[in-house]
Amino acid sequence: MNQALHQATNPIRSANGHRAEARSAIILIGDGMGAAHRFAGQLLLAGRRGRLIMDRLPVVGEMATLSADPASFVTDSAAAATAIATGIKTTNGAVSIDPSGRPRTTLLELAKRAGKSVGLVTTCQVTDATPAAFGAHVIHRSDQSEVARQYLHESGVDVILGGGAAWWLPEGAPDPFGSDDPRLQGRGTAGDLVADAAHLGYRQVSNAGDLVGAANDRGVARLLGLFAAQEMFEQAAEGEGGSYVPAVTLAEMTGAAVEILSRNPEGFFLMVEESAIDRMAHRNNAPLTLKGVLELDRAVQVALAYAEQDPETLVIVTADHETGGMAVAGSADAPYPYEPGGGLLDTLLAGEDGPFPVADEPFGFVVGWATTGHTAATVPLTATGPGAEALAGFYENTRLFEVVAESLGLVEARAMETAAARARG
Repeated sequence: MNQALHQATNPIRSANGHRAEARSAIILIGDGMGAAHRFAGQLLLAGRRGRLIMDRLPVVGEMATLSADPASFVTDSAAAATAIATGIKTTNGAVSIDPSGRPRTTLLELAKRAGKSVGLVTTCQVTDATPAAFGAHVIHRSDQSEVARQYLHESGVDVILGGGAAWWLPEGAPDPFGSDDPRLQGRGTAGDLVADAAHLGYRQVSNAGDLVGAANDRGVARLLGLFAAQEMFEQAAEGEGGSYVPAVTLAEMTGAAVEILSRNPEGFFLMVEESAIDRMAHRNNAPLTLKGVLELDRAVQVALAYAEQDPETLVIVTADHETGGMAVAGSADAPYPYEPGGGLLDTLLAGEDGPFPVADEPFGFVVGWATTGHTAATVPLTATGPGAEALAGFYENTRLFEVVAESLGLVEARAMETAAARARG
């Protein structure tokens, strides 16, 4: 029996043979972050002998990312996040809708129904594909206002932090952050969802100071933080105006979310996404891609600090897919000898960016790109906490759903819903 099948058909057990159960789970997703992205971040921050915080977690796995799309096996973020959130592979663009068009229950929804608090944090639009797959069901990821409506009125997400205010406001409404750019005006199709959130009791924040105030207020149980009209960065190719100077950092948003969600004695489920890795890799902008990796690593540190206080917390760091076909090489490598005919082969990378410094070394590294799109590459995963051992080795991305659901004690609820769905035909 191969490893992936063995893992998929055996219950998750801790080292002592008992079922490993967590009270809370935090999944941190570096959108588009492959192994080379993590290694480049390591070289920049920690050097060749150091490790990023995300790479110090004790359990190491490798996850396949292929979608069930009939036109392309290379996944988009919607299909990849759907696989993680629901345990079902689907077509590209679909948000927690299976290939037959049926909504599939997500980890976040199961956790909410079990009495846990739930949250979504991202540096892109909070209604974009990856967070949407955990808290909504739409035929296509472009229906972002419907995603926002479902967060409030159906899945009941308790903490929602990120960008994308334009999708919460009626068509043509002014950019709440003061820009005259028409691309940043309201683009919503579901009315004034910011007003809806207020009526439902959400505290609303739009800057770092108010976020800290909300996190410190013990009376806050539901929080909507929209910190940009669209993404919390400006995506562009290197040297063409891209920037990543968010009003609130991913680590700050993660800390605020954990502070509020952890007040629930039943525990919580939180998905945190660093989106700039993907968006900047699409532009082959190596400096800002690497900044995204390091911003995610700081958020991982926040999650692990909480997990040290509450060992019943499962922490997972991974990606939905790889973007850019990134490669890493030395900045001054000598040409390789060509065998057996003699001569030398150039070691330059295609689309080479850099050089970047290697921490505590007298030399640097360069980054190359194979594409401006996604690839079919597997992605690394690291984890710690109850049930994490089941994520060692190689598996499909749907395995992540199974492990988290089992660890949080949500499997029985999922089985009951599946049986009910079959009974309905």
